[in-house]
Amino acid sequence: MAASRKPAPEDAAAGPVPGFQGSAVLLKALAAGIAGLPQAPQSLAVGLSGGADSAMLALHAALYAARHAVTLHFFHVHHGLQPAADRWRDHVHDLAQRLRVPCHSLRVTVDVMRGDGMESAAREARYQAFAALARQAGVRHILLAHHRGDQAETVLLRLLRGTGPQGLAAMAPYFRRDDICYLRPWLDIDRDEILAQAEQYGRLSGWHPVLDPSNADDRYTRAAVRERLVPELDARWPAWRANLVRHARLSAETRQVLEEVAAADLAGLDLAADGASFSLVAWRRLSEPRQALALRHWLALLGCPMPTEGRLRDWMRQLRGLHALGHDRQMRVRHGDAWIRCVRGRVMLASAEPGENG
Repeated sequence: MAASRKPAPEDAAAGPVPGFQGSAVLLKALAAGIAGLPQAPQSLAVGLSGGADSAMLALHAALYAARHAVTLHFFHVHHGLQPAADRWRDHVHDLAQRLRVPCHSLRVTVDVMRGDGMESAAREARYQAFAALARQAGVRHILLAHHRGDQAETVLLRLLRGTGPQGLAAMAPYFRRDDICYLRPWLDIDRDEILAQAEQYGRLSGWHPVLDPSNADDRYTRAAVRERLVPELDARWPAWRANLVRHARLSAETRQVLEEVAAADLAGLDLAADGASFSLVAWRRLSEPRQALALRHWLALLGCPMPTEGRLRDWMRQLRGLHALGHDRQMRVRHGDAWIRCVRGRVMLASAEPGENG
């Protein structure tokens, strides 16, 4: 159930603590991130957990909003996974009242039985809650507090999981989901800068960020990286975060180029008007890496999940072995809720009939 609290009348004069001007570095990065949008938003929200990162983003967003006449909201998601979760919600609303910003909170149920783990389930629940709160508040842009350390850890985790080159772009500074634009303006900011501001604000105001014990619980994958690997990396390769963040930026540029190549290649395959089929003969003229790119791009355009590397290679082997003139009815492979087939020289995606098995 969503809860929304506005500042009480007695808090109207509170605002940011006198003497706290914020970090010029953090404000500049925040302003640059917002300036990168196609159109300046009239309202913004901050995803506010109550930890140091999101609290300082909320505080600097309040300073930015006051200077640029932008309507600001705070969104807090109560996952119910920690005994202190109720206190964290109240603590977040306390900060919002100090800053004279409306705060909206929503309690969610995390499906702990999901096959992809607790972290993924909590993240999915969080984005669903953000979408609901955004509709309630009439907001289309939400700020997230991921920083350079988070980005470096994401690249490292994806490397360890065997992610391909495109996945190594890691977190994007902007992305859309559920018709909402999410911004991560601090991906190039060191966390030390954020923590220094949290300490200063705490001295001036008496308000201190919450500490989530799960961030140090190595039963969780990201926490295991943070607790076990990061200290060794810090000791032996102090610049590893900056290096991995640079790698992510270069990978993002590479991904953009590859997407442009794949789009051009697919357009040259006599693509059907509805995008559901293309010419097998034309596809075969591409080099093998570009064949794979074109297939992935085609599936993405049709809203299909990406296949595993092994499955994709198997499809490519079958497509290269077909008779291009149409003696190819044996090419019929299941992908999710659809079939990939080849009929009369056209590779196509067709919906599976109810009860139809591969």
